[in-house]
Amino acid sequence: MKLKVAREKSPYGFFLTDGVRDVLLHYSEIVGTIKPGDDIEVYLYYDTEDRLAATMKMPLIRLGEIALLEVADIHPRFGAFLEMGLGRQLLLPFREQPELKELRPQVGDRVFAVLAHDRQGRLVAKLAGEEELQPLCFEAPVTWKNKWFEATVYKPLQMGTFVLIDGGVVGFGVIGFLHSSERMRLLRAGERVKVRIVHIREDGRANVSMRPPKEIGRDEDAEKLLAFLKERPNGAMPYSDETPADVVLQRFQMSKSAFKRALGKLMKEDLVYQEGSWTHMKQKQ
Repeated sequence: MKLKVAREKSPYGFFLTDGVRDVLLHYSEIVGTIKPGDDIEVYLYYDTEDRLAATMKMPLIRLGEIALLEVADIHPRFGAFLEMGLGRQLLLPFREQPELKELRPQVGDRVFAVLAHDRQGRLVAKLAGEEELQPLCFEAPVTWKNKWFEATVYKPLQMGTFVLIDGGVVGFGVIGFLHSSERMRLLRAGERVKVRIVHIREDGRANVSMRPPKEIGRDEDAEKLLAFLKERPNGAMPYSDETPADVVLQRFQMSKSAFKRALGKLMKEDLVYQEGSWTHMKQKQ
């Protein structure tokens, strides 16, 4: 907004006015040179002592906008503080974050945030959802299928993870869904992940995976299981085709189907055999 420079108050700065009330523009918030009588463009915010203040520096996010902001600090009672390019940071309250602690952003993560007012009129951040992101996104090109991209988690759930796939010079990005069976672990909001587009839906969104194509993944998983067996006493492990999927995922970070494909490859190559719920490495004659 535009305000008039009313007077200088050393050693603090200049008082600005809209004709009704005055607000302080601290010397540290001035860009260029100003003098009483000038009309200048400023951004108003509440400082660390909840006093209305002005700055000529433009914030990284404005009211109603979406921006990718970095988590600068986390307060154990209030929530995460985001860097917004001003003299103070923006609070992302715990009530606006996932309930499960493992899904919450950490320091250094960058989250898609919306700037809004809380019930007391203070500026706070909210995690941007599909409603805010969709108008800014574009449909995935068919040429992207089976290619790898960097993405940012914007909505983490236990059953799956929603990500925004980097658009590069093309635009804001593509909305993608990562099913729980296609990831190695729970992912948190703001986390950066590398994903492969496995299917492009009719609406232009993408189903993605953190795993390589089945053929490549099968070879890598087989090598992983063989290395595990070599470290085991007598070359045996209490895991087989009968092992529950959740146990396989927890122990080997792979889906049950990927685990069975890898075991099948090793058995076909005559490297292992199964007895009951155990898998044994064949001893060389």
